[in-house]
Amino acid sequence: MNIAKVNTMKTFGKVMAFGFAAAMLTGVAFAQAPTPASPAPSAAAPSGSAPAAGAGKHPQSAHSLECSKEADAKGLHGKARKKFREECKKGQAGEAQ
Repeated sequence: MNIAKVNTMKTFGKVMAFGFAAAMLTGVAFAQAPTPASPAPSAAAPSGSAPAAGAGKHPQSAHSLECSKEADAKGLHGKARKKFREECKKGQAGEAQ
């Protein structure tokens, strides 16, 4: 065999070995951490009741829920939905007084 060809094969082997090792170490570095266990339900909640949708958020008033249902019925999304809900809630607040 030709000396140049042997040197090229040795270099290629070294590059492949280094690449494989780097790929293995990179995989370990970017591995995902395990997800934390979900917190236990609070003892203050009455037994037999299901947790509220959007747990941890403020509960919505009946007016707010009604405005959301109307926005859903109209198919509103984004800024138009937000504007509609704000006006709806203001209108309902005025009616309640």
